[in-house]
Amino acid sequence: MSLPPEKASELKQIIHNHLLRMDIHGKIREVLAETVRDDQGPAHRSLSEADFLRALQRRGIIDDVMKDLHFTQVDQHFAAETRSPPKPATHFVDKNITKLEKTNIDPCRRYLYFQVLGGKAFLEHLQEPEPLPGQVCSTFTLYLHFRNQRFRSKPVPCACEPDLKEGFLLEIHRDGVGEGSKMADATTLLSMCDPVHLVLIRTDTSSETTLVSSYFLDWRTVLSLPSGKTCFAVELMGVGSECKVPAGVLTVSLELYPPLTETLSTDIISTQQSLERQRTAEKERLFLVYAKQWWREFLEIRPSHQSKMVKIFAQDENGVNRPVCSYVRVLRAGRLLESPRQAARFVSLLALEKAPVVGGGGGKQEQWCTLMAFLCRGKGDCEDHATLLCSLLLGFGLDAYVCVGTKAKGTPHTWVLTRGTDGSITFWESLTAHRYLHQAIDPDAPPLAPQPKPSSPYRTVGCVFNHHTFLANCQPSDAVELCVFDFQNQSRWKAMSEEALKSVCAPGSTTSLPPLPPICAPSLDPAAASNQLELEMRYLVSEHRKDLDLATVWDDHLSYLLSSALSAYELERCTGISCGNEEFQDAVRRAVPDGHTFKGFPIHFLHRNARRAFATCLRSPFCEEIVCCRGDHVRLAVRVRVFAYPENACAVWLMFACKYRSVL
Repeated sequence: MSLPPEKASELKQIIHNHLLRMDIHGKIREVLAETVRDDQGPAHRSLSEADFLRALQRRGIIDDVMKDLHFTQVDQHFAAETRSPPKPATHFVDKNITKLEKTNIDPCRRYLYFQVLGGKAFLEHLQEPEPLPGQVCSTFTLYLHFRNQRFRSKPVPCACEPDLKEGFLLEIHRDGVGEGSKMADATTLLSMCDPVHLVLIRTDTSSETTLVSSYFLDWRTVLSLPSGKTCFAVELMGVGSECKVPAGVLTVSLELYPPLTETLSTDIISTQQSLERQRTAEKERLFLVYAKQWWREFLEIRPSHQSKMVKIFAQDENGVNRPVCSYVRVLRAGRLLESPRQAARFVSLLALEKAPVVGGGGGKQEQWCTLMAFLCRGKGDCEDHATLLCSLLLGFGLDAYVCVGTKAKGTPHTWVLTRGTDGSITFWESLTAHRYLHQAIDPDAPPLAPQPKPSSPYRTVGCVFNHHTFLANCQPSDAVELCVFDFQNQSRWKAMSEEALKSVCAPGSTTSLPPLPPICAPSLDPAAASNQLELEMRYLVSEHRKDLDLATVWDDHLSYLLSSALSAYELERCTGISCGNEEFQDAVRRAVPDGHTFKGFPIHFLHRNARRAFATCLRSPFCEEIVCCRGDHVRLAVRVRVFAYPENACAVWLMFACKYRSVL
């Protein structure tokens, strides 16, 4: 009996997934090593395939595979094949299965094969029922970063023992110029203190993401093993206020390829790690001593400085105190972002979410995220946005700084400042991509002299910093409108020693400094996402009108015309320049006959959830008027445009429109 191609590939996928779950490759390697060892005697003979199969049977591995592999459902499909034409599979098939890709391995380089073999003790999900096939449920996704390489696992349903089973091939390359192709030896590998950064994200049924854990794994234990392979459990801790509470356990396997010819002893590895920790601790201790002395000097200038927003240290998601300058790096996005303004637009599309606080009190939870955790979650607080935007603007060659201060009603806030070569000061709001030109008021000017009006929403500024500079505002007033941003003037700004900052904030200065991840290109297809969301919107509008006993007639031509308006809106958000409006208005006038009325309602979202978007739209009386339009010869139109940015950040523009005959 022959199988159609789709059934054969489906069967192969079931068998492949089953073998992957059993870690069959690991078991086969163990049996092979054992069999080769046993056969290396005086009467040495070559090992045949039959000998190897007998060894597998002896160990019971073949029986284990066959015992757990159930073909009942597949048999039903086969029986159905003989009687009727092919039908779709009745069991749940993951539409987002990524095909396993073959990778060309460079024999001159070393690789670390990092495998996750499963999770356990995620007690928060202890009571969750087993998801039914095809049911939408919350998922876990594991993200990795190692030496400028980023990976992500397939999402798996949240459970007490999540089925996180994935392999990642990490290249261990050298940093030196011209040395990239050389094979790294054991000593060189030991000096590579870059950890594997693991970030676990939970995505709920409405696509909201939550940071579960952020963990730095030292992989160098594998250097002491002759086989070049090790397996152990990693206890993931929570984040923020739960950073001391275990979130769950992952079983991981590390394998060095090719294995080292000469391994290192465990004593050498532990001594190296201990020295790195001691060196880091000493640098951090010396910086803390310096920072305390600097702060005392700052307070002696003026007693009121005690209440200024001068932030020298900030806690990350793991509760580790780090100098704020370490959160900013020079970050280049390659060809993914073309200009500083496009970078500002990208950062503004990452959603704002303050760190969650358990209980009341109204206090703000302190949490500045590492860049990897911020990008994987796709949202964060204003500090995360400001440090990312500052890093990108530095990458574009601008003189950029993060400002710490307050906005209206004394709310603490951070934003970005750039200084032009002509001395001009521009504020960048990282949450909206708005820019404000700063002009200081001269308090000594005559009473009737014209003074610039404050254009920005910022009220006070306590300090500014970037990757190698920290300056505290020591002017008589910390009001932004009176502030002069002349950083060379020591009577206005008290600077920290650049050498002291470099000792703890420069890349590679300490092993506790998180490595800088690269920005990733979007994997989203904007056209497909736009079409999908538009179809869902049409369905929701039709159903809503049906509930009101109204018929729905769509005008496809009018819907198409709305595209140019949505494109112009996004261009204006990116560049600050409005264009293309005249052509849109002219096209609409031609499409709407005499005696008819046209109404349009554009709106912008950061998510692609159709129901949430439609509910938000209906809260606007203008949109409700269009969606629920009654009259003679009513024609409706809807257009959706999804603009994809790096890290799958999305600008979603949606426009509802209608035309109808005006009746007096």
